Amino acid sequence: MEALRLILRYAHLIGFALLLGAAVMQYLSGKVRINPAMVWGAVIQVVTGVALSAPLRGGGDDEPSPVKLGVKLLVAVLIFIMVFVPRKRDVVNSGHFLAIIGMTLLNAAIATFWR
Repeated sequence: MEALRLILRYAHLIGFALLLGAAVMQYLSGKVRINPAMVWGAVIQVVTGVALSAPLRGGGDDEPSPVKLGVKLLVAVLIFIMVFVPRKRDVVNSGHFLAIIGMTLLNAAIATFWR
């Protein structure tokens, strides 16, 4: 079970890297649009995040708070919606794009600092 958890965590980090890296590079290129790497990163983040939280419901001191998991899920779903809906547009509002980057960083901060 520990090996599966580590593989899921690794995939979750790959999703984060895809989403954030593709978003930052797209923003720096000057043409602000949603690219396929961002969509895949958002999908991977939601799927692996749910899979990582599911087996943790057994109790114990190291188990994350259900409130933390709920907040992370809410932020991840909002990011997914913000990436998925405008994915076919040629240009996305830069404020919308910066919100995607900010919420991605917020979700990582919640995972890191909320104990």
